[in-house]
Amino acid sequence: MIALRDVVVDYGRGARAVRAVDRVTLDVPRGQSVALIGPSGCGKSTLLFAVAGLIRPTAGEIRIADESVEGPRRDTALILQNAGLLPWKTVWQNANLSLFLGREYPKLTADAVLEELGLSDVKNRYPSELSEGMKRRVGIARALSTSPQVMLMDEPLASLDTLTKERIQDLFLKLWARHAFSFVLVTHDIEEAAFLGQRIVVLSARPASVKAVVDNPKMGGLDYRKAPAFRDVVLRLRTELERET
Repeated sequence: MIALRDVVVDYGRGARAVRAVDRVTLDVPRGQSVALIGPSGCGKSTLLFAVAGLIRPTAGEIRIADESVEGPRRDTALILQNAGLLPWKTVWQNANLSLFLGREYPKLTADAVLEELGLSDVKNRYPSELSEGMKRRVGIARALSTSPQVMLMDEPLASLDTLTKERIQDLFLKLWARHAFSFVLVTHDIEEAAFLGQRIVVLSARPASVKAVVDNPKMGGLDYRKAPAFRDVVLRLRTELERET
């Protein structure tokens, strides 16, 4: 579903160019989840933005559904660290924002997604009236409203407390199983990577290159955090990151 071939991303030109991503090759099959983890500032988000079509690679190629990524795609959703809600719009309006940005008024709305995420009762409220956890769910609703084939997430739960974060991780796991989209998660949280990633790609310090790929075949259950296999994956990821840092 997603194919990266020798992707290089530089910021700037000539002698002042700074390399952020260095020859990354990666495949994400349809319906699979991949987590990207690495040292702070290594280039994880840059790589994700390139997949989203927001940054053009300096070299190499990125393809989604066998089409070259030349810019943002309608079948690709991106969830950022900040929920990015418009404060003057209601929950319902924010959730439908991606649909309203089309040339025609949408025939379908995000009502079903809001109900699925437990937000129907607050759809007329404004972001200032919501908890942080609710705001993140509205951001997820907006992403799901377009029925994406690819979901990209850039540390979307970074600032939440542990219990709220785990509840939303559980929710996202259910949504992934139900909607069968492919997704790539950027995170600095080792346990989050182990819980949500079928494969975890460990990136090097900047410029980002692939240092290790950890398979995680037993993930997928809500009780996986309690399993010995989960602890084994967390330990291996910690070891790989300690080597890199």
